[in-house]
Amino acid sequence: MALKLEPGAKLVAATHNPGKARELAALLEGRFEVVTAGALGLGEPEETESTFVGNALLKARAAAEASGLIALADDSGLSVRALGGAPGIYSARWAGPDKDFALAMSKVEKRLEEVEEDDRHAWFTCALAVAWPGGPAVVVEGIVKGELTFPPRGGLGFGYDPIFIPEGHEITFGEMDPAAKDAISHRARAFEMLRATLF
Repeated sequence: MALKLEPGAKLVAATHNPGKARELAALLEGRFEVVTAGALGLGEPEETESTFVGNALLKARAAAEASGLIALADDSGLSVRALGGAPGIYSARWAGPDKDFALAMSKVEKRLEEVEEDDRHAWFTCALAVAWPGGPAVVVEGIVKGELTFPPRGGLGFGYDPIFIPEGHEITFGEMDPAAKDAISHRARAFEMLRATLF
């Protein structure tokens, strides 16, 4: 049986991050009724997997089981080539318990200074998972490549956006109009794959 998401279905977005919730809602284009895990008071499962795909599936399954709704989860992060792919799946953890991404961005800059490496290549990865309560799940992964810039630029977006310039552009995700970012981001690329699979 082909898995399909029917328009108007109620989905839980398995996130407590308002920026991520906004992006997911924009990508869903109003096709579904979306409620966040935060709004439902669902706990955040511990991310024990070693990949973005593994963590996205873990979060989607946990939210689907806890809410009884179809769940959409995202696990995403920034990987820096000169840092061996770090922070990677630990991107949110680098921001500490207060989710302070100014701190996380300065940590990236400091680590690059420590390794005395001029390579500024980086990429964002987004794994998106959709899970049905007690049933199957689908997961896809999108990547956008670019390079880092310091100091951070722009107050739009969230997370590491102000230090990331996507390939073929001169401005950071933090300076980019949200609609322009949504057209080319790692989340948008993963979403295109999900759309092809489920809608």
